Amino acid sequence: MSQAKTTSRPLRLLLSFLTGLALLLASPLAASAAAAPSPDTTVTWSVKPADTAQGRDRPNYAYDLMPGGTVGDALYVANRSPQPITLRVYAADGFLTDDGALDILAGGAESTDLGSWVSIASPELTLDSGASAEVPFTVTVPADAAPGDYAAGIVASMLVTADNGTVTERRLGSRVHLRVQGDLVPSLAVGDVVVDYHGTANPAEAGSATVGYTLTNTGNTRLDPNVEVALGGPFGWARVTAADDAPELLPGSSLKRTVEVAGVVPLVLLSADVTATSQVVSRTLAGAEPSTLDPLVSQGAAATAAVPWTALAILAAVALLVAWRIVAARRRRAAHAREIAAAVAAARADADGTDAEGTEAAAPGAATGAAAEREPVPAGGVADTEGAPEAPSPAPSRASRRSP
Repeated sequence: MSQAKTTSRPLRLLLSFLTGLALLLASPLAASAAAAPSPDTTVTWSVKPADTAQGRDRPNYAYDLMPGGTVGDALYVANRSPQPITLRVYAADGFLTDDGALDILAGGAESTDLGSWVSIASPELTLDSGASAEVPFTVTVPADAAPGDYAAGIVASMLVTADNGTVTERRLGSRVHLRVQGDLVPSLAVGDVVVDYHGTANPAEAGSATVGYTLTNTGNTRLDPNVEVALGGPFGWARVTAADDAPELLPGSSLKRTVEVAGVVPLVLLSADVTATSQVVSRTLAGAEPSTLDPLVSQGAAATAAVPWTALAILAAVALLVAWRIVAARRRRAAHAREIAAAVAAARADADGTDAEGTEAAAPGAATGAAAEREPVPAGGVADTEGAPEAPSPAPSRASRRSP
């Protein structure tokens, strides 16, 4: 029994030593893994405009400065991950995507406008789990900056490298809108208007049309356009309309839009009119304010053929049927007329043949009768019948037999 107790005690000591060594070696490894999460690790953080003298509970940053003006602000960043994270903080120029959303240049791309006017106090930030911090920055407008609206974004980003070497930038940020004071010249062009009509197989049903157009902000202010698309036939007949709530347009940006319009009646020629009524977006340090500029109206137009092919096909079939019936009726009448003419001709031929045969049969009898009628001596004549031969009288002609 005592031998067994002596043997078990060293084993327990050895196991305790090995367990402690394993925990000691595992601690640095765990810390290192938290500092550099893998691509599959869920890393969450949040950003928003900090509560400063420029405003509280703001959805984004908005400034109104003179050329050469300066304003200071801050970005609030919080780590929502269960491990520490290191983020890169930077600003970049904004642009519109194809669907009209505001995006900013990727990290490493060179900014030339507002993004280059922002100076970040702490370009790199490390936060423990659950920690937060404010990152100060300054916006300095160049003295020669042109008046108008500019857009950018301030983001906190993290680069993650996948096993295959692909590098992905994960980033969150807030928009920055700046108006440089001076002459504001809002201008919007509506161009590249095209219309395509879509008919239906039912001739009594109206079709639809697809209208495409391009909005281009040719001025120096942000514009918020409301677009109306109107379609109609010649002289505005059967006019139908549809609305398109286009997104805001930055100066110099261009956006292609497509609108589907239902209930379009095909009247051979289809005209499309696109009218954009734009409001200038006004922002100041105090927030949004109504614009003092009048609404801007811009228009564009196009036309296309809208032929009711189904109705025309039915009309053509009916016309061909009517024409065939008319031609058939004429042919029947002509055949009947020919039959009548042939019957009349045959009747006349029979009548002419019967009259000729009767005339030839009566000719000998007529001659005999005429000769018998000439036998008596005319009145006043001398009859010498004795010894004098009878002189033959000439045969009467056909004309003399027919005379009365």
